[in-house]
Amino acid sequence: MSIYLTAEVPGTGGTIKGVPEDFLVEEIPAYLPSGQGEHCYAVLEKRGIATLEALRRLSKALGVQERDLGYAGMKDAVGVTRQTVSIPRVPPEKVLALEIPGIKILSARLHGNKLRLGHLKGNRFSIRVRDVAQGALKNAEAVLEILAKRGVPNRFGVQRYGVQGNTHEIGAAMLRREFKSAMDRVIGDPAAVSDERWSRAIESYRRGDVEESLSLFPGHFRVEREMLTRLVQRPDGFERAFNSVQPRMKRLYLSAFQSSLFDLVLEKRLDTLDQVSVGDIAFKHENGACFLVQDEASEAQRAEAFEISPTGPMFGCTMMEAQGAEGELEREVLAAQELSLESFNLPGGLRMEGERRPLRVPIAGAEVRQDGADLLLGFSLPRGAYATCVLSEITKSE
Repeated sequence: MSIYLTAEVPGTGGTIKGVPEDFLVEEIPAYLPSGQGEHCYAVLEKRGIATLEALRRLSKALGVQERDLGYAGMKDAVGVTRQTVSIPRVPPEKVLALEIPGIKILSARLHGNKLRLGHLKGNRFSIRVRDVAQGALKNAEAVLEILAKRGVPNRFGVQRYGVQGNTHEIGAAMLRREFKSAMDRVIGDPAAVSDERWSRAIESYRRGDVEESLSLFPGHFRVEREMLTRLVQRPDGFERAFNSVQPRMKRLYLSAFQSSLFDLVLEKRLDTLDQVSVGDIAFKHENGACFLVQDEASEAQRAEAFEISPTGPMFGCTMMEAQGAEGELEREVLAAQELSLESFNLPGGLRMEGERRPLRVPIAGAEVRQDGADLLLGFSLPRGAYATCVLSEITKSE
């Protein structure tokens, strides 16, 4: 089974993100600020810092609580990103006058409500792929033509699973209440990190020398240090140690596990991701509503027109379940993890209700041109979709 929807088209090869300007992403807002209200909508251009770090710097510079700032989506630390942040009770002129390393204020205008996660239509990407292979332009054009017709596989991919690529494994261990396993994976694998001191700290933990591991972990590794501190106090208390992790991080681990199972279902359905069958839960691209497919023939035309798409599971305790062959596939994927939907009904604010996610998304405004040995790509994707899904199809590499 191929991992590429466009497997018949050769990859362009090449490298991305040689410099920040190689990867530009700009939010497509769901609405524009009205010019009135108590929230200042500031459009930021940031280089080399993630969204949460940008919020931290903004809150410090303006004397505003970080939790009061609003944003529509998380953006990568690598590259140049333009996104909107809402700031309460601060005049636009004060925001425009800010000078913050790594952040440029492009505009500031008032609006009536705080910006919330998901308050955007999508993102526009401008990407330079350097040192591509012979014939790259023709192959990239062929890939984009297929993606425009069949859709972009809506996978999460490696960027969803953390620096060491294992956050989904932590979430799985949490659901199975295997707290030592969860802690082992948070501490990680010495071979998966490049920093020498970090690697030595992991090795010490694996040898069972918890005190030495604690002394080696740098101060900014707060999650690891707090767990180790508790484990020093009670060497067999792995559940107690893991419970020191903040709920926000725990939800991230659980969400990563949901994402990994979605990706697994997507891989199994890659060849038919543009087709719906009886028992599928279909997604309406117009408004995001989902419904059970009961008449395959009548819905096939809507799928062909990209009005609807089949969905995969973001497993949770109240998720709408597929039926028929597709439902059986999803149940098999979850059963292989020795879990059920009820497993996600966790206490302590960690309950994961689940949802459906389309297996494909439309690509808009796709364009490509050659610039010497490089390709210049431009395209837009809906919110929640990743540019890497397009890039991997074009380059045939991760």
